[in-house]
Parts: sequence; structure tokens; C-alpha cells
Amino acid sequence: MSKPVPSLLVMMHELLSERSVSSTSPEWDSGNLAVINKLADWLGSLGFNCQIMPLPGKANKANLIATLGTGSGGLVLSGHTDTVPYNESRWDMNPLALTERDNKLFGLGATDMKGFFPIAIEAAKSVLDRTLTEPLIILATADEESSMDGARALVEQGMPKARFAVIGEPTSLMPIRMHKGMMMEAVTVEGRAGHSSDPSLGNNALEAMHVVMGDILAFRGELQQQYNNPLFDVAVPTLNLGCIHGGDNPNRICGQCELHFDLRALPGMNNDELHAALDQRLKPLAQQLNINISLRALIKNIQPFEQSADSELVKVAEQLTGHTAEPVAFATEAPFLQQLGMQTVVMGPGSIDQAHQPNEYMALNQVQPAIDLFTRLIGKFCL
Repeated sequence: MSKPVPSLLVMMHELLSERSVSSTSPEWDSGNLAVINKLADWLGSLGFNCQIMPLPGKANKANLIATLGTGSGGLVLSGHTDTVPYNESRWDMNPLALTERDNKLFGLGATDMKGFFPIAIEAAKSVLDRTLTEPLIILATADEESSMDGARALVEQGMPKARFAVIGEPTSLMPIRMHKGMMMEAVTVEGRAGHSSDPSLGNNALEAMHVVMGDILAFRGELQQQYNNPLFDVAVPTLNLGCIHGGDNPNRICGQCELHFDLRALPGMNNDELHAALDQRLKPLAQQLNINISLRALIKNIQPFEQSADSELVKVAEQLTGHTAEPVAFATEAPFLQQLGMQTVVMGPGSIDQAHQPNEYMALNQVQPAIDLFTRLIGKFCL
């Protein structure tokens, strides 16, 4: 007999009240164990077998795999436990609490995506007195908003094992079957500083970077000629020159310059191959300019994601929602779950338009339809 868990709104309030910011800035970054422990306590009381899996090298962060039933197939309902940083002075209410107002549920993570977990738990309650033919797994990950190290750790560990996965990111309950990848790269040009009155005394890194930038933009043009997917609003891969730093004074020949850019690849492209191709085309430039040029990744890349339109999960998601599966512009943990052998779609309550900003909220009218949708998915794949 399962123990009672708090109501949906109480669960959401308790999850929002636990700070679990994930950030590349150490002053902002915090652990997620309080959220993981709450989820494990609630799911354990409902009869789930809960595995808390600490992230390697991160003592205050963990993933949770909560499993109901046994078998090699089944369904994973997946969400991340971390949020982005926040500026409390820009909020009209306490970001670390649930505020219900104007038929909206406000709070940091309400839609992206702590609010997903109470909804998934409510859906799971519908089968507690049933015998599952395939397992139901609720997966909670760490660090999605920064490094995706939680999802990467799962791939390394080869867990969880299931046939289908639904990531409950905010899509207004529309099924998503593809998104672009993400790379953030740095090109460093090492020249030789000297007095500006005599150019022969140095080798200007800024001038060399001008040539490098031209070549990178030519690379972008080639990619956009070669790759196109009209299903995306921006149908071509994009490469954005984001920031540049170099030199220290007008009367000194610039000795070093660094350019940061991001590249968003379409499904069917491979980030590692793109990095290697760009690295190879920069080498002759270094020889031509007699200067050192190096390329490095600023973050671990996220591969493009695509689930086949004729896959069973996509067809079921389209049937249950009445909507054709679409692409989105934002990246998710979907490529990692796909690597684990699962058919994967992204589909959850709330709108991405409300994420990553003050006064984040989930519309109240998303909650019950989401419970109903997840309940039907569980019925389809676990009973």
C-alpha cells in the first residue's frame, strides 16, 4: 500500500522552494540534491525503486532513476531538476515559491521544468493499482541548463534502459521530434607584439583574425549552401560571431586575439566532424600568415536531434495530441536519451516563451491536460 504524497500544488511549491541553479559561473552554481531527495521520497512512497546516482566529480549533484515495474521496454518520463540563474529584484513575487495568480503558477522552474515532476507523479498514480507489463521510469537529471553533465553521465553508465522516452520540456503539449545541435567554439590567434611605429617588429594578431573571420564566414556560407531543412523556421545551419577580444593599446601591435562563436547544426550534421573540418581549414591559414591559430570548444557540444517521423512514439504522440510533430530552436537532453537506445520525443506543459525570464509561469490550464496526456502514454506503453 503506497503512502500518500502531497498534493500537486504542494509538491510544486516544495520543489520551487529548493534552490537548484546550474551555471558555468561558480558564484551562481548550486547543487540539486534537495530536489532529488524530495522526488525520491515521494516516488519511493508510491512504490518506485529509486536510484540516486551522484554525478562524477560533483558531490552536490545527482540524477534520479525511479522505476515502477520490471522489464526491458517501457516508458521514461524525463525532466531536469536545475534552473537558470535569476535576478530576484526583477520578479514581482518570490521566485523560490509557488504563487498562484491570474490562472497562472509562478515561480523559478514552474515551467522549465520543476513543474513537470508533480504532473508526472499525478499521472503515475493512475497505474499504482495496476500490473504493469512494462516499466514506468521517472527520470530526473542535473545540470541540463549548463553542461548537460547529468545526461552525459547517464550515457556513460548506460542507464536507464527503456524503449520510449518523453522529455517534458515546455512545448505547450506539442510533440517535438527534432532540434538543432549546439557548439560554442573559440579561435585564438597568437601573433607577436611590438611597437606600432614599425610593423616589422611584430605580427598583428588582429589583422590575422580579420582573415580568419573571413574564412569562418565562408565556411558558414558553404554549410548553408549544402544543408537545408524547411521544417525549421531558420532552415539552414547558423554560425554567429559572438564576441572578440584582442590587443591592449593603440600604439602596440596586437599580440593575441580571440574570437568566440556558436554554430547550430541541423539534424544529419555532426558536431565533431564540423569541428574537425574547421580546424583543418584553419591550418593552411596559419602557415600563410606565419602565425599560430588554434581552435577549441568552449562547452561540450550537443548533437542535433531527430526522431523519425514514422517511429512508433512520434505516431502515438501525434495521435494523442492531434498535432503533427515539429522542430524547435532550443536544445534538450533528447540526443543523449536517444544514444541510450530509446525512441525520444520532447513534449510537456508550459511554454518556452515563459522560461529563462522573471515572472516565469505555467498556465493553470496546461496542468490537467498534461496529466491526462502522460496518463494515456503510460497506458499505451506500460499496461
